[in-house]
Amino acid sequence: MRDHVTPRRVVILGGGFAGLFVARALRKSPVAVTVVDRRAHHLFQPLLYQCASGILSEGQIAQPLRAVLRRHHNVRCVLAEATDVDAGARLVHARRPEGGDVVLPYDDLIVAVGMRQSYFGHDEFAAHAPGMKTLDDALAVRRRIYRAFEMAETASDDRERQQWLTFALVGGGPTGVELAGQIREIAGHTLDREFQKIDSAKARVLLFEGSDAVLGAFGPRLAHRAARTLQSLGVELHLGTRVTDVRADGLTVQDHDGGTTRFDARTVLWTAGVEAPPIAAALARATGAEQDRAGRILVEPDLTVPGHPEIRVTGDAMSLNRLPGLAEVAMQSGAYAGRSVRHAVEGRTKEPKPFTYVDLGSAAYIARGRAVVKAGPLHLSGFTGWLAWLFIHLAFLTGFRSRLGAVLSWSVVFATGSRRERAFTMPDTDVSAARAAGPKAPEPP
Repeated sequence: MRDHVTPRRVVILGGGFAGLFVARALRKSPVAVTVVDRRAHHLFQPLLYQCASGILSEGQIAQPLRAVLRRHHNVRCVLAEATDVDAGARLVHARRPEGGDVVLPYDDLIVAVGMRQSYFGHDEFAAHAPGMKTLDDALAVRRRIYRAFEMAETASDDRERQQWLTFALVGGGPTGVELAGQIREIAGHTLDREFQKIDSAKARVLLFEGSDAVLGAFGPRLAHRAARTLQSLGVELHLGTRVTDVRADGLTVQDHDGGTTRFDARTVLWTAGVEAPPIAAALARATGAEQDRAGRILVEPDLTVPGHPEIRVTGDAMSLNRLPGLAEVAMQSGAYAGRSVRHAVEGRTKEPKPFTYVDLGSAAYIARGRAVVKAGPLHLSGFTGWLAWLFIHLAFLTGFRSRLGAVLSWSVVFATGSRRERAFTMPDTDVSAARAAGPKAPEPP
C-alpha cells in the first residue's frame, strides 16, 4: 500500500492547450504533476500558418514548457513520447528522444495528446505535401513557399517557371483558407518588385476541398463570404474534389462525376484530415475503450474512460458529443479534468457535473484586414471580423512578450505588407548531394 504522505501522482500526456490547462487547474493542489511531451515547448497551434507565412517567429507562437510552468512548483516536465499504458499497474511507458525508456507511475492519468495529420491511408503523400500540425511543419512550409519563388526566378523554361509559381493546398478548413490567403498576399504584396525575371503576383494558388464549401463549419453565410474574399484575392477554388495522387511535380484530383484532372504544382501543402497518435490506440488496448474513425477515445460525460475513473481524455483526442477539434474545446476540457482531480484530492464526494462545452465561437484570418468570426448568433466578416480575430488571439496567446511581439509584427504587416520572418534554411543534404554527384559529364557528340 502506498504511503499516504506521498502526494497524489498526476501524469499529463501532452503539453498543448488541454495539458496546460490541466496543470494550471492543479497549481495549488497537493499533488505531484508530471507533464510528458515529445517536444519541450507549448505551441499556440492556431497561429502556425502565420509562422509558416513569415509574419510571426517561432518564439512568438511557442514557449518552453518549463518557462510556462516555472511558477507551478508541483509540476515536473519530462521530454519523452508516451508509447504505452499499463492500466492495471497504473504505469505509463515513454521513450526518450535519444533512446531509453521512462516508466511513470500514476494515480490519475490525463491524456491530452492532441491529433496528428492524416493522409486518409495515403501516407506516401507526406513526402511531397507537408501538413501543418507542428512547429517543424510550419518551418518546412515556410521553406517551400519562399523557395518556390526563388526557384521560379532561375527556372530554365516557362513550363518549369509556372510549376514553381503554382501552389496547391488540400483542405478548405481554417488552416487551408488561412494559408491560401497568406500565399496570395505574399505573391501580390510582400514580394512585389523583388524579382527581375518573374512577376510574383501571377502566382496561382489552388485550394481543393472535398465538400461544396470552404469553412463549412462556419455556416453558409460566412462560408460564402470567405469564398468570395478568397476569390477576390485570386485564389482558385476547386470544391467537391478528392485528391487521388500527389507527386513532387503536382497532384491528381477527382471530381464528383469521377473524372480526374492533373495539376502541375511544385508546392503542395496538406491541411485536410487528422488522426489520433499511436498512444490513443495503446490506451484503447489497455482499457478496452472504443475509438471513433479518427482514433479518438470515446469517453464518459465526465471525460473518464469507461471502467477507469482514474483516466481522463481531453482535447482533440477525446470523442464526446461530436465536439470539434478546437483550441477552446481543449482549454475547457483540460480545465474541467484538472478541477475534477482537484476536487477528488480535496475529498469532495459530490458527483461531478458532466462536462459542458461553452461555444465561444470560431475565427479564421484570410488576409490583411479581412477575417470571419462566428460566435453564437454573432457573425462578423471583413474588417470588423479582423478586429474580433485580433482580440481573440491576443487574449489567448501565452505570455506578455508573445503578445507584444505579435502586435508589433501584425502592425508592420498591416501597414506595409512586409514580413520580417521570411528567413528560411535549406538542408545541408541538398548541397552535399550536389557535391557528391560532382560535375555533370559532357554528353557525347
